[in-house]
Amino acid sequence: MERRPRDASWKVTYRQISTWQNGSHLPATEEGFLKLVRVLTEHARGRAARGHQVGDLLDEHAWARLLRQAVAPGSDEPTSGTGDDDGGTADARFTRCLVGVVPSAADCFQDRGSATQLRGAIATVGTAVLSQVLAGTGGVGKTQLAANHARAMWTAGDLEVLVWVSAASRASIVSSYAEAAFQLGLAAEQGDVGRAAERFLAWAHTGTRSWVVVLDDIQQPDDVRGLWPSTGSVGSVVATTRLRGDALAGGGRQVIEVDLFTPSEARTYLIAKLAPQGLAGEAEQLDALAESLGRLPLALAQAAAYMIDQDLDCGVYRERLSAKLLEHVVPEPRDLPDDHQTIVTAAWDLSVEQANRARPQGLARPLLHLVSVMDPSGVPAAVLTSESAREYVSSCQLDDVPRSDGPGVEADDVMGALRVLHRFNLIDHNRRAPYQEVRVHNLIQRATRESLPPDQRARATYAVADALQEVWPEVERDQLGTVLRANTTALNRVGGDILWQWHGGAHPVLFHSAGSLGASGQAAAAVTEFIHLHSVACRSLGANHPDALVSRSRLGRWRGETGDAGGAVAAFEELLPDQIRVLGPDHWETLESRSNLASWRGETGDVSGAVAAFEELLPDQIRVLGPNHPETLNSRNNMAYWRGLTGDAAGAVAAFEELLLDQTRVLGSDHPKTLGLRSNVAQWRGESGDAAGAVAAYQALLADQVRVLGPDEPMTLIMRSNMAKWRGRAGDVTGALAAFEELMPDQVRVLGPDHPLTFMSRNLMANLRGESGDAERAVAEYEALLADRLRVLGTDHPDTQNARANLAFWQGRAGDAPGAAAAFKEVLADRARLLGPDHPDTLTARGNLAYWQGKAGDPAGALAAFGELELDLLRVIGPGDPRTLTFQSHLAHYQGEAGDAVGAVALLEELEPNFLRVFGPEHPRSLSFLEQLAMWRKKADGV
Repeated sequence: MERRPRDASWKVTYRQISTWQNGSHLPATEEGFLKLVRVLTEHARGRAARGHQVGDLLDEHAWARLLRQAVAPGSDEPTSGTGDDDGGTADARFTRCLVGVVPSAADCFQDRGSATQLRGAIATVGTAVLSQVLAGTGGVGKTQLAANHARAMWTAGDLEVLVWVSAASRASIVSSYAEAAFQLGLAAEQGDVGRAAERFLAWAHTGTRSWVVVLDDIQQPDDVRGLWPSTGSVGSVVATTRLRGDALAGGGRQVIEVDLFTPSEARTYLIAKLAPQGLAGEAEQLDALAESLGRLPLALAQAAAYMIDQDLDCGVYRERLSAKLLEHVVPEPRDLPDDHQTIVTAAWDLSVEQANRARPQGLARPLLHLVSVMDPSGVPAAVLTSESAREYVSSCQLDDVPRSDGPGVEADDVMGALRVLHRFNLIDHNRRAPYQEVRVHNLIQRATRESLPPDQRARATYAVADALQEVWPEVERDQLGTVLRANTTALNRVGGDILWQWHGGAHPVLFHSAGSLGASGQAAAAVTEFIHLHSVACRSLGANHPDALVSRSRLGRWRGETGDAGGAVAAFEELLPDQIRVLGPDHWETLESRSNLASWRGETGDVSGAVAAFEELLPDQIRVLGPNHPETLNSRNNMAYWRGLTGDAAGAVAAFEELLLDQTRVLGSDHPKTLGLRSNVAQWRGESGDAAGAVAAYQALLADQVRVLGPDEPMTLIMRSNMAKWRGRAGDVTGALAAFEELMPDQVRVLGPDHPLTFMSRNLMANLRGESGDAERAVAEYEALLADRLRVLGTDHPDTQNARANLAFWQGRAGDAPGAAAAFKEVLADRARLLGPDHPDTLTARGNLAYWQGKAGDPAGALAAFGELELDLLRVIGPGDPRTLTFQSHLAHYQGEAGDAVGAVALLEELEPNFLRVFGPEHPRSLSFLEQLAMWRKKADGV
């Protein structure tokens, strides 16, 4: 390689000028010194032209005289030896030699853990070389760590030779080694550069003087191949690179991963920078600023410089940071601190360019576009390998990047490109992190986003939204849903306005994500999310836009799921007229709202009203959607369910069995909805009195459920819970408890301890404890369940109220009848407050209070309470409702306890036809009823 001619122009950076102005790293030769003078003189004249005072300027000849005087014989300045063209050993007069420009110390440098690790590694070297590779993404401070280490060793006098090499290319490395050879007197300056570099490496291997070589910013492993000093020398090598450490591992090199500042390091740095200016503020503000910038040292340094220049405190700066482009809240390039070469937004440009040209070519940059709008803490690889993502990547391949003639971008190509981005430290890619294989620093994301033109950013946003929707499973079996929701939230945060301009409305992934949140058991959180979506829809699209109406519909549904059935009814009653006006009466969303209104009306206790509403809706669905449409089939399912709750369990079974035939024909026997319908058939078969038939049906269903959906699918876990419940009702309480004890760990593992389904199984298992004869343990388990439901759901949630009622019941069965009566009195007060006096659950609480009042020693009070309750039951839910019949039988019991056995018999005989019709003649309740009738007949006959 030829040396640069003497009259060649110099390329000088601001960093070099800064160090020269400070008197650091001055050239040792007269030629170099005079070139420095020319550069600084031109720089000073430019400053003078801009109005700065620079003082008198000497000409070049005057500077030459001063230099010759300063280095005249007798001077104590160190000099370097010379050698002929054949090389040789360094001149004996040589003392210390510094080659290259060591970056100036950063202001408020942090002595970090990686610096300690570097010192420790070197300290253990002894007389053998150990190459240290400082690896990390751009901006983490690798160069400053290396420079701090080099300066410390130089200042301490531990080194005779320090060579600082800008290792951005192989040519630059060779040139620096050659310069070291020239200064050491190993080669003549007019000699061959490559040969001079070889002589320096040979000297490093065989010499006795202490040395350190710093290879700063290695960009390609090939650039240093054959240029690492040999391990036989007395010295050490420190390298910095943005490549992953394994790219430069081997050959006795030790990799030190340089990470971000820790929270404490970031706070300490900001205090040191800002406190002298009175800008530090509270620790919480500093920590928030550090997290906003991802604790990236480069970003924190530039942010602090900007804050000092603009006299901004942390709070004001963070407001600007969130409102402006990142490049507008850091110093301009000419004002960068600590010898920074570029503003933070451009810190990764070279790495991105190199990654994009690595095989598979042209994929790294567009993949980074997609990752830039997703969750930095974890992106599923499946999203990036989806068809939607691959279409975007394929469309963005650079025109100057060769393309293959084969098929488009494949999943394997994407995985290869992710490894490239990982190798260049632009992302972290870990195949062993399920659903969070890709992580990225938030400032790399922001810099990438802000580099995109608006139309390109919109395309990337839509591609990610489509990809999320594409990979979202119909049934969420594990933590994938949580990760997809987190990525949707991140996408909405950085591209929210774009997502509301998708084909004139909202992108469906927004509603899908919010609904997934509710389906995971977080109904209250889903309500909050849909309130937000409705607000944005009204602001962005208008209150009458179909998507604004959709958000209201979803909000009503999840409001009901929180336990507020009355609020759901009110929401749908308010929504339905607007949908009819805007969408029309036959629009599928209008019909769906009618279905939702009917169901929530039933949940409020108006079971007959729910049946009537579905009977009115079903013909319209058949006319508009057709008899085989899933929504039509769903309405038939709901109508059968509510018919069962009116007391017609046999009619419900018949309706479900008829529907099952049609649904199997339309959807197939393995469709999740068909499997769910089979569960309904089994459930109502049990409710009709055939508990053994229910168990058999669930056993057959469970085998298919596991085969089709897998053992950990939530519906599979529900089937196991239902089968255990009916196993207990069929008389096998011990087997049922064993089944629940086997089920619970799986539910906790898959769903979590606080999921509604986990709570439901705990409720059923506690009840079985009592049924097995262990009332005290049932009380203990209900107390624990109640505490958890209070914590998770709150006092007023229906499930919490049910847990209180069940606890009160088993308190009574455990022998504390007065305690049970007192507890039901509190339950009754809350239900009357929450549901109203005529709600079926309120009436049930009145019946339970009366029952335990009698058991506590007040049969007369119980008789009076049941007498009043009977009138309200007949008025509100009718004579054929199971609850009415149950409490009427209790009324007869206390009438007999009060001494009127004949009256008790008369009432029971009057109830008998309805009781047997509703429950069935073989139902356990019917059998118990007949035993009670026989007992009172004997007492009435004086037997």
